[in-house]
Amino acid sequence: MPEFTTLYCTADAVLLAQALPQLLNPSLRRVVAFSSTSVLTKLDSQIARERQRMQDLIGAEDQIAANCAEHGIGWTILRPTLIYAEGRDSNITPLSRLIRRFGFMPLVGGAGGLRQPVHAEDLALGAIAAADSPATINKTYALPGLETITYREMIGRIFDGLGRPRRTVSLPPALWQLMFLLAKPLFPSANVAWGLRMTKDMTFDAGPAIADFGWSPRAFHPVFA
Repeated sequence: MPEFTTLYCTADAVLLAQALPQLLNPSLRRVVAFSSTSVLTKLDSQIARERQRMQDLIGAEDQIAANCAEHGIGWTILRPTLIYAEGRDSNITPLSRLIRRFGFMPLVGGAGGLRQPVHAEDLALGAIAAADSPATINKTYALPGLETITYREMIGRIFDGLGRPRRTVSLPPALWQLMFLLAKPLFPSANVAWGLRMTKDMTFDAGPAIADFGWSPRAFHPVFA
């Protein structure tokens, strides 16, 4: 394997933690890895599988940091918020498919929970900038999108990106569980907790990333072909 000075990992941080010892080489000086802000928002999930997944991610972050420290390699952990890339992501794109299929979107209550969607292309640029900045060595950063909007508004902008009128239906939690069964085939990664989290704020401070490597994401205005 050829030697390299910087390792970027956009794959699962758990996989990187396992593989990193085999990727070390004398020239390696920097490791930039992606994790998720979900390690902070889903630790108390009612879904046991999600709680375990977050524990695994936290363990992977710690393992990456320890392995790098042992070999004198600078590490940076990047934790994005809700990632999207029109037509290619597992967050916003499945929601767009639900809207195309049914023409409306069910929401739990007022769906007032705050979100900060972040584009995958901005994350790629952010990773490169982070690797070039000495200020980011051995630090962890949240990478939210530019805007903080309610879940309801986020859904509204998906309607806009599809060129469709905004049509949402507010449901009490019990009725949401029934609607979830209908939506599940189109959104396989979803679970009942997904809907209940529509009312929960999931926001993070971009200040450290802005200060240390000029983090500058775009506003959330997805466009679907």
